[in-house]
Amino acid sequence: MGFCYFLWFLLFCMLLEGQIKGVSGLGVNWGTRLTHPVPPKIVVRLLKDNGFNKVKLFEADPGALQALGRSGIEVMLGIPNEFLASLASSVRVAEDWVAKNVSNYISKYGTNISYVAVGNEPFLKTYKDKFLQTTFPALKNVQAALIKAGLGRQVKVTVPLNADVYQTDTDLPSGGDFRSDIRTLMISMVKFLSDSGSALVINIYPFLSLYADPHFPKDYAFFNGNSTPIVDGSISYTNVFDANYDTLISALEKNGFASMPVIIGEVGWPTDGDINANIEYAKRFNQGLLDRIIKGQGTPKRRTPPDIYLFGLIDEDAKSVDPGNFERHWGIFYYDGTIKYALDLGNGRGLVAAKGVKYLAREWCVMSPQANLLDPNLTNSVNYACTYADCTSLGYGTSCGTLDARSNASYAFNMYYQTLDQRKDACKFNNLSTITKLDPSQGTCRFEIMIDLGTHQLPPSRSSSLAVGSNRNSLLLALLIGLITLITYV
Repeated sequence: MGFCYFLWFLLFCMLLEGQIKGVSGLGVNWGTRLTHPVPPKIVVRLLKDNGFNKVKLFEADPGALQALGRSGIEVMLGIPNEFLASLASSVRVAEDWVAKNVSNYISKYGTNISYVAVGNEPFLKTYKDKFLQTTFPALKNVQAALIKAGLGRQVKVTVPLNADVYQTDTDLPSGGDFRSDIRTLMISMVKFLSDSGSALVINIYPFLSLYADPHFPKDYAFFNGNSTPIVDGSISYTNVFDANYDTLISALEKNGFASMPVIIGEVGWPTDGDINANIEYAKRFNQGLLDRIIKGQGTPKRRTPPDIYLFGLIDEDAKSVDPGNFERHWGIFYYDGTIKYALDLGNGRGLVAAKGVKYLAREWCVMSPQANLLDPNLTNSVNYACTYADCTSLGYGTSCGTLDARSNASYAFNMYYQTLDQRKDACKFNNLSTITKLDPSQGTCRFEIMIDLGTHQLPPSRSSSLAVGSNRNSLLLALLIGLITLITYV
């Protein structure tokens, strides 16, 4: 009898093993501003292989929304700021947007859209009040459109905000309050979100504290640093993330929203484009963050950790670099879904690379050995290449920052050549360049080969994968039933 019960327990554990996926409350941002994006079906498989059960999209990308259909992954769907004015102008506009981008994908593809994120950091000081009058009306109109579509309970609205919407006059978290110029607006919006049963979404970037201030204490940006604590009454803060988050919590408490749910919409660390954006620091920060999530560790003011969306999944070589060259390098994976650095996701699980990615030919465009560095056309040729391709890995403190002048030009030529799909005429820079079959990568500097978008080997269809899983589970269930029957008669 005891042996039978042991077998029953063992099989039951085997049945559950396949259902335990990822770290609870951990999501990731999937940006799509790439010249050569990984096909959406491969990205969805990448998400599932790495246990991400939540994803945030910045726009209603049809390929992404279709691929996420019936994947089991919860989606926060973003609306870019440029749509705020039209959405604020009319409920009908909001209804059309919801019908096309929410109802359509839920009903036709089974996409699990749980939030619509109206705008993205619209109250940033750098926008100089451009979206101040349209964000809240757009939020209310989208909410009304969701209710009219019968999705009011299933899909919630929110607005991802930058941490600059709150501040503290005492330099301590306990002094937190909403920014004085938008305080009334913020209180109205938070009340609306609270009444709607939604959550407040905040983006927190310790990296930017370091980027903006060279004198910022570096260890304070990380979770496992040896920084001098900031003492706030009975609380000692040892990292900027906790202090920043609790400043928000103080602001909520001060204005009557002590129990308001908060989601961290973006948090992470870039790996290139700045001296402090490197793989060592990114691994240190993200692993420290993951360790906290795995342990269920929150902040001094809120012991339970919020849902967190890492920023980001994959590097985006076509993203704007207005904030800095690091903007194209936030991914925990390179542009093609290959792993940048190891991360422990808990239970002995590490990152899993994308499967089924196909590449262009193994060839690179480099500066010709016969070309002269004093050629008067060289500077203009490099500038031209970097105008139309991503050269943010070049420069002081970057992954390719130690290249000599010839290799520097080669990197620029190759990025242009790859971006233009290795067209033969894309490696003609005034007789300064040539094509080589020898990989010119050196040290930390990767000379990329782009994804071949035309001949992709897609992963198995979801239905096939599910069939395998279903057959396995059905077999285990049959065995369990058989054992239970056996136990009954023993």
